[in-house]
Amino acid sequence: MSETPNTPAPAPSTGIADPAPLGLAGFAMTTFILSVLNTNIISEKGGGDVVLGLALFYGGLAQLLAGMWEYRRGNTFGATAFSSFGAFWLSYWAIVHWSSGEDAHKTIGLYLFAWFLFTGYMTVAALRTSGAILAVFGLLTLTFLLLAIGAWQNSTTGPAGFTKIGGFVGIITALAAWYASLASVANETHKKQLFPTWPR
Repeated sequence: MSETPNTPAPAPSTGIADPAPLGLAGFAMTTFILSVLNTNIISEKGGGDVVLGLALFYGGLAQLLAGMWEYRRGNTFGATAFSSFGAFWLSYWAIVHWSSGEDAHKTIGLYLFAWFLFTGYMTVAALRTSGAILAVFGLLTLTFLLLAIGAWQNSTTGPAGFTKIGGFVGIITALAAWYASLASVANETHKKQLFPTWPR
């Protein structure tokens, strides 16, 4: 009787697909639209309403769900990142939606600076993920810092200088996040690496 070779048992499936491409895509699109407005490339009145819709559903709810699914998969980094930035977009929606119209530039600057601090230490954690994710977090950290300084500039004639610069860096951040989302979903779908992510 011939012996059956020992083969490792397949890893048990959690039944949950990778939520990272969804979280990254929701973050990317919402960041992209808001960043274009921050650059003042588009300055029409109703532009903010488009951002609020995305912030509530795609940047907010979809990312929050992605974060919860990352918890189920046991990914602490992904869970913390997506849940937090989903909550960021939901809080952004609430702040703008229920704004009294009073001057709160110093507090908004503090709010953005606090997100700069959070994103900064998440960037340290991202050093052990991939080059694609690290690029997103590094760029986002810089974006939050620039936007915080821009808010503290308290310009009433349009986006302040640092807000505009933050908008341009935000656009690059969104493109980096879209690339990371594309790489994740395409590589998983085709079962091979079509787009490098530079694992670390």
